[in-house]
Amino acid sequence: MAGGLPHPVLFSNLTGADEALSHMLGVHEAKHIFYTWIAMAILFITAFFVRKSLKTVPGTLQNIFETIIGGLENFVVENMGEDGRKVYPVLIVLFLFIVTQNFLGLVPGCDAPTANVNTNAAMAVFVFLYYNGIGIMRWGPGYIKHFMGPMLPLAPLMLILEIISHIARPLSLTLRLFGNIRGEEIVLILFFILAPIVGTIPIYFLFMLAKFLQAFIFFMLTMIYLKGSMEHAH
Repeated sequence: MAGGLPHPVLFSNLTGADEALSHMLGVHEAKHIFYTWIAMAILFITAFFVRKSLKTVPGTLQNIFETIIGGLENFVVENMGEDGRKVYPVLIVLFLFIVTQNFLGLVPGCDAPTANVNTNAAMAVFVFLYYNGIGIMRWGPGYIKHFMGPMLPLAPLMLILEIISHIARPLSLTLRLFGNIRGEEIVLILFFILAPIVGTIPIYFLFMLAKFLQAFIFFMLTMIYLKGSMEHAH
């Protein structure tokens, strides 16, 4: 965790790698960048092995990913219609990326990159630019109607409110994910201080579910924003 706090299990963080990377990039603290790269490497390696193991009769690894990817695709299509398939690759990559980063916080010696506000802000800004870009490409100049409300006399007021609402979305995405993941890491440290190992291990299983849910919430909110940008303005 930031500020020199160790991981709640008895392993030190990879401070040597952190210091080397910080020096190379010229930044004060680069742990979140280092562990983000670790998360990307895990996803690339996993994708390689899943691709190599694809069979007509799926194995365990293939079954797991088919269940996750297929289940979430059905969820998106049910909520967005067939248009959801066009944006689903971005949605599923975001979900798997965030899940992997979240789970790194439960690995002894590692930190969750999502426990750093900079990581979450980068993903939130990407989501903001992506769903607005999709809306502009789909509707052209008519996309402005999404910000003007249902009644023309109220359009000037609604335009201001909608712009403020949309600008607040990246902030909301950033702080929601950061607050929950950082809070969980702090709770783990407190449990370790109060009841080392015995008190920490059971809470791991609860936080595994919580970290999965936080990734799903980010995924679902992104889907809702995309759905709004792709629908007709009312």
